This record gives sequence, C-alpha cells and structure tokens, in this order.
Amino acid sequence: MDFKTIFESRYTWIEGFMRNVRRYGGKLAMINPDDGRQWTYAELNKEVNHLGNALLADGMQKGDVLMLLLSNCPEFAFAYVAAHKMHGVCCPVSFRLSAGELAFNIDDSKPMTLIFNDTFQDTVLEALSLSCYQPKRLVVVGGKTNGKIISYEDYLKESSEAEPHFDYDYNIYDETTRLYTSGTTGRPKGVPLTSINEVLSAHDVMIHFPMSYKDVTMNTTPWFHRGGLHCAGPGPAFYAGATIVVMSKFDSEAALRYVDKYKITFLIGVPTVLEELADNQERKGYDISTLRGIVTMGSPLERSACIRYQKVLTPNIFNGYGTTETFWNTFLRPFDLPENAGTAGASCVDDDVRVVKIYEDRRAEPDDLAACDGQEVGEVIISSPAKSPYLYANNEVETEKKYYQGYIYTNDLATWDENQFITIVGRKDDMIISSGENIYPTEVEAVLNNHPKVRDCIVTSVPDKVRGQVVTAYVVRADDSLIPEELDEYCKESPYIANFKRPRFYRFVAQLPFNATGKKLHVKIKEDALIDLKNGLLYRV
Repeated sequence: MDFKTIFESRYTWIEGFMRNVRRYGGKLAMINPDDGRQWTYAELNKEVNHLGNALLADGMQKGDVLMLLLSNCPEFAFAYVAAHKMHGVCCPVSFRLSAGELAFNIDDSKPMTLIFNDTFQDTVLEALSLSCYQPKRLVVVGGKTNGKIISYEDYLKESSEAEPHFDYDYNIYDETTRLYTSGTTGRPKGVPLTSINEVLSAHDVMIHFPMSYKDVTMNTTPWFHRGGLHCAGPGPAFYAGATIVVMSKFDSEAALRYVDKYKITFLIGVPTVLEELADNQERKGYDISTLRGIVTMGSPLERSACIRYQKVLTPNIFNGYGTTETFWNTFLRPFDLPENAGTAGASCVDDDVRVVKIYEDRRAEPDDLAACDGQEVGEVIISSPAKSPYLYANNEVETEKKYYQGYIYTNDLATWDENQFITIVGRKDDMIISSGENIYPTEVEAVLNNHPKVRDCIVTSVPDKVRGQVVTAYVVRADDSLIPEELDEYCKESPYIANFKRPRFYRFVAQLPFNATGKKLHVKIKEDALIDLKNGLLYRV
C-alpha cells in the first residue's frame, strides 16, 4: 500500500478513537454526574457497538444520517462515536428549535434515525406533522413509547456489543458530522464536516490548550454546536484519550463542585458562564486548584472581566473566535492577557484570518486588506483548510455566496493592529448609521459594561426622523440604584466613546437574548426595540 492510500484510509477520527480503546481500555472516558454512571474507554466502546449494531440491523448504510435532538448526555456521546464507526453522519441539532425549524432540518438532511430526549417529544411530533420527509426510526431517551416511537433501551435490546461488521472502507474525506448554523439571520445552513476536519479540529485543541490523555474536561455549553462538540467535547476529548464530565444543563454551583470532585482540568463556557462561575466562586470558595484553564468563546472578553476571572477562577483564561463552518480561527492564550483583552486574538497555527476592506457594490479580494492600525474597520475573512469543508450541504447558492477564493466571508466587522490581533466591532447587518456616522454596537457595549453598576448590556438602534437611527441600550443592572441619566453622564465623560455614539434610549431588563453559542442576539433585540418604542417602554435621555 502506498502513502496516499494508507493516509486517506487510516488517518480518520474513528481510528484515533479505537487507538485509545486499545491503549487506555481501563481508563475513564466519561462520567455522568446526574446518575453517577461512569465508562472506561473499553466500556464506552461496547455501548457504541450496541447502538452501532442496532443501526446496522435497522439497515443503516454508509452516508445515512443519524439526527440527534439531545441535551448533553451519555447517549449523545454514544451516537456521535457510533455514527463515525458506522460510516454514517451524526447530525446534532439544537434542542431550542421550534417545531417548524426542526421540520426544516429534517427535510434538509433526511435522517434515517432521529434520537431525542423525552422532554422534546412534543416538538418532534409536531415537526414530523410539518415535514415532508419521515425518518425510518424514532428513538426516545428516557421517555415512553407509542406506535411511532421506540425507547432507546428497547432499540438496543437485541444488539450485540461486538464490533460491527461491514464492507465499507473508511476515508478521511467522508462526511462524518453535520452541524447547522444558528440561523439568526436566515435559514440555518448545514455544515458537512469530514473525518479529516474532525481530526484536525481535535489537533487544534490539543495544540492550543494544550490537551492530552491526562486531562478531565467539562463543556458547560451544548454539544450540538461546533464549540460544544469540538472544544473539549466528545470530538477532541475522545480523540486525545481524555475524560469527559457530562453537564446536561449549566449550573454554576454544580460546575464548581464537579471541578473539585472530578479534578477537572479544563472548563469550557461562554462569557456569561464565566461571570456566574466567578460570582459563585467569590461567595463559596470551592477548591478549583486542578483547573489548568477555562476556555471561552462566542464573544470577546472585556479587560475588566478578564482580570477578574484570572484572579477569581484561574490565571489561565483562553478565548477563541470562529464560526460553525471553521471552528475557532483566532485564539487568545493566557500570555496574551490581559493586555490584549477585548480583541479576538490572532490567527491560529493553521489558519489565515484577515480583515479586508468593505465596498458597497462588491466584496474585497482576499489581498485587499484594511490597514493594520487598529482603526480602519473591515470584514473578517477566514481561510481554514484543516477545519472547514468549504461548502454547505444541499445549498450551492449559499456556498457560492459565503465562500470565495478559499476564504469564508464572515460578515463580521473588525479592526486589526500591527500584530494582527483582531477586534470585532459588530456585524454588517448590526451596524448603526446615525446622522451619516457608522456606530458599532460592541464598542458602545464595552463602555457601558465598564460602569460598576452594569452587569451586562446589548446595544441596538431605533428609527429617528432627524438622525435616521439612534443608539438604544438594554441594560442588566448590577445595582438597582442605577438610572439612565447616570449612564448618559458616564458616556459623555468617557474618553473611549464619541458623544454622538452614546445611547439616547435606555431600557433596564432582567436578562439579554443570547443564541446557543453565547452570542448576543442583536437581530432579536432590534425587533424588540421597535415594539418597545411603539409602546413607550424606552426611556429617552
């Protein structure tokens, strides 16, 4: 056999997993605190085989889609590995989807089997009533069955724990996982990841943390998105031979207890998760000395927050920026902080992230760069040949629209400095134009969040007859004594924001809208602001 044949058939994610089964058969692979169950790598592999043989008996063939509507749970992990082993495609979708949105995903990916938690059964049944395509098998985890639905236990009842047998050959270019973009600005797009994408995504984590078989990880975010699955989730952890602690639903106190109990070395969560962890750690003082790092993504870390997390939680705070299509592509490591807090970091080892100029009538060429001066705003483009499939499933139109010359054009707006550290300032469709001036929500949010009485905020705009649009801020108070006039005066005095950029409307709220990846939903808040303006709920300063 020649190098090309060996490389393309054996440098697969599932081969990496099976190496760990052979090497670390007696080592813990996964712990489920909800019920106390634990699995070694040998035991995990047997569970995977049970499901794999059940799927094989059900007629699963190479390329068939196994769709998951599951919270973080052991069955999710079993299904993810089983899809790899069975030459199938694991397609986890958000459990926050409406029935109509789930129906779209079902029609788009046409899963042979749909596995779901019992808590989502009503949504599944409604989605199936709306979808044209009907999966061959519906499998429920932890719930009751009916004529259409079989329980997970019954589905596996007759299957063997022996290695499944089939005639297919593995190939690094086979699609193994399909993830859907969050769809906050339109229909979600399916991202068909290949086995080599998953191997090299795992390598990226192993390089940048770094992670090894000695680590114990816990992801506080859902596994159904790229950051959940591939940032210390089943993808890299099982490839590296590490141990996963399952967190089905985020609870800050439980997370801190688990760090102590299970000697967790890496925690993963969005910035709002870190805020809750810091609050509870200051109150309770858990033993979290085993933590080697906390990795966050979804939005940049502001300097004041970063310094607090380094003091209260761990000095080793990491922050990544990227997309569903490309995983993370810039990275801030502890030695970059706190000096570069607020930026999204610089390009990862195997990635090329650039900021290009913006034109009204066309997109810039990849070499048409914005100035590296920290001032000129441009669009972020990403070349990530290791971690991106460079296409969308069943969607040539969006593929042509989003990818160009080997880069994905993200629609994110940013500046970059002489060291190519990138600072995200917003998105093209979030930009506020007031009296002809461009205003980016994130720069206003950064100023407001530095006020000691502000816990968090989100900035948008509402129409104005004179200015076209005016800046509007929704604020979560850290101190109930805070009033809009105090914030207005604070913005007027701040050296970090021009006077015309300060908010003219405020509303205090209990919480902000976030998507599943922890990004603030500016699209949603803009819709809410129009309604609030009409109903007189915005306070003008």
